[in-house]
Amino acid sequence: MNKQKHWYDYLWIASLLYFTLGFFNIMFAWLGMLCFMIPLLFAIIGGNKHYCNKYCGRSQLFDILGGRFRLSPNRPAPTWLRSKAFRYGFLTFFMLMFANMLLTTYLVFDGTQVLRQSISILWLLRLPWQWAYDGSTAPWLAQFAFGFYSIMLTSTIMGIITLLLTKPRGWCVYCPMGTMTQLICKWKNQE
Repeated sequence: MNKQKHWYDYLWIASLLYFTLGFFNIMFAWLGMLCFMIPLLFAIIGGNKHYCNKYCGRSQLFDILGGRFRLSPNRPAPTWLRSKAFRYGFLTFFMLMFANMLLTTYLVFDGTQVLRQSISILWLLRLPWQWAYDGSTAPWLAQFAFGFYSIMLTSTIMGIITLLLTKPRGWCVYCPMGTMTQLICKWKNQE
């Protein structure tokens, strides 16, 4: 029996489009802020994780790669990966990397640093990405875009690695946005 498809079942296309557009013009990386703000709004306003469960294009993409293309062994995530200590620790680490990105953006805005036209993968590997910026916007806007694209690409690579080792949505177990929305929902539902 085929399940009827809805518009939100195709949000995985937005994930692919995001990375494609950002590859050619880094300023499209700003669109990633939607993936950052919308889940938080769902949690704050609705007190639920509807975004994660229904609208997250990245998790849909992982479902397709792991399920339809059978890249996932469909093993449960290890206990340590699901533990509160790991999830909160990873959220803290991720937020520190986000704060570092904001600091770098500020330093470029302030003129203390020059624009780095590169992206960072897994916070270790820096790749030149100068073709994606044409100089038509303020350097600090571009610096934020390079940093945000790096975060989005890194988390997607981590999600793909996780789906190759566990279930298709294994990334969702420790996704920083999922952990944040879960914390907000717990707080909101205690009111």
